[in-house]
Amino acid sequence: MTWACGIDGCGEVFEEIEDAIIHQTSEHQRRECKVCGVVVPDGYLALRHAFNEHTRAEYVRAYDANSDDVREREEVKDEVEATADLQQVVERLNDSGSL
Repeated sequence: MTWACGIDGCGEVFEEIEDAIIHQTSEHQRRECKVCGVVVPDGYLALRHAFNEHTRAEYVRAYDANSDDVREREEVKDEVEATADLQQVVERLNDSGSL
């Protein structure tokens, strides 16, 4: 399985999900959460923040999303978390100074 970066039509493809997350974190602009204002890396880490820190209703209101949008993003988040070695991602980002 390959993983494509879905940020702003980037489309860069990775063999490993960990490489995709690191790419999103280090190569793309950080975003301000529309719910709480914290600045987070775009991509998976932004999804993780949104769904771990806020209710679905807050997300829907802040991002003008609907239930299909929420479901799609939750599926991406769940698939990444089922596949990725997130400890490896944290270690690599810490080593590179990207966190």
